[in-house]
Amino acid sequence: MKKKKAKLLTGFMALSLILGACSSNETSSNSKEDGGKKDNKKVTIVYSRGKDVTKGTEKMVEAFEKAHPNIDVKFREMPADTGQSHDAYVTAFNAKSSEIDVIDMDVIWPAEFAQAGYVLPLDRFIQQDGIDLNAYNQGALSASQFNGKQWAMPKFIDGGLLFYRKDLVKEEEIPKTWDELLASAKEKKGEGGTKFGYILQAKQYEGLVCNTIEFVASYGGQFIDENGNVVVNSPETIKGLKKLVEIAKSDVVPGNVTTFTEIESDQAFIEGQTVFLRNWPYEYASANDKEKSKIAGKVGIAPLPAGDKGSAAALGGWQAGISKYSKHPKEAWEFLKFMTGQEGQKIDAIYGGHAPTITKLYEDQEVLEANPTFADKGFVEGLNSAVSRPVAPNYPEISEIIQIQVSKAIAGEQTVEQAVKNMETEMKAKLVK
Repeated sequence: MKKKKAKLLTGFMALSLILGACSSNETSSNSKEDGGKKDNKKVTIVYSRGKDVTKGTEKMVEAFEKAHPNIDVKFREMPADTGQSHDAYVTAFNAKSSEIDVIDMDVIWPAEFAQAGYVLPLDRFIQQDGIDLNAYNQGALSASQFNGKQWAMPKFIDGGLLFYRKDLVKEEEIPKTWDELLASAKEKKGEGGTKFGYILQAKQYEGLVCNTIEFVASYGGQFIDENGNVVVNSPETIKGLKKLVEIAKSDVVPGNVTTFTEIESDQAFIEGQTVFLRNWPYEYASANDKEKSKIAGKVGIAPLPAGDKGSAAALGGWQAGISKYSKHPKEAWEFLKFMTGQEGQKIDAIYGGHAPTITKLYEDQEVLEANPTFADKGFVEGLNSAVSRPVAPNYPEISEIIQIQVSKAIAGEQTVEQAVKNMETEMKAKLVK
């Protein structure tokens, strides 16, 4: 753990030096008026988010800067590992750093960041500009509400989905259950130049939690129920987790699958290395990008396979907020408003493949042309089967418990039954008020 923390701190220090260099020569739009005239010099704001393997962010920033010539947006890439990004933000905001203006937040972060005082409430901006919150997906919108206030705006919604090679898998061969997936992955591995049958995200990070929830929920298991009770130690959870471990230890996945995040998964898929892949909706755009993908035009999409209780997809998505310590809150809001508004989300949907949170965009022909999956039955069914991650005021600690115990089970260091018992004990201890 000490090494991990040291790496995180080192990474953030490097990020801070870069950001500091970028922000040192910036001119604030809040400078005092001189002779009754405002200073109209350019303002540079820093937008921070994880790696974007698509062109969505680039295109969206270009459009914003064209519409707002007095505001420059510098993009700062955070680690692909959402846990590392979370810790870097916490370190920065605890130090009251003003080097980041707008941040992307995983759907599980807004309440935590609001309670900690890291982000600004957006209500006055929303009211001032007459933003119609009814235009947004209400589930995504509620994820950024806390204590009666709006702390972020939803950018896109996510759900785990199954991607497959249409040239290798016929429609009637699409696996409906996890057992069918395993059998099909074994049978088709090696076809069409593939090396693997299936790829999932099994590195010890937040992505593993999402994959775990999908297996567990598909068999009827839970970690924490709606009343905040720890219910992880159940036959259903054990059965789902055993199926995850079985697949993660099988010969259909890469031998180093425990190093795979979304980045490695996407790369392997677009290089034609795997028949099946579990990933988020953006994968469709990435895999059909003719400039980089070897399988463009050969990508199919379906709900994740079912367990005893049906298919389950981890509910995901990202929100965007403004740092409480930003020196340019007005400009930051202009960017945030654009990015999460209809124009910004349309650009991100077309070039980034992200599912919009503004429901009207699902009727936009340009969006549907770029993302046929948004009107695809498999896509819709996949998102409709989405389940949330455990709801807890200290979610990062709960997530870490799941990551560690499941990783040990996959590595063969303990049985699934022991992993579940350990999770039960540790979660109960963490949730004691």
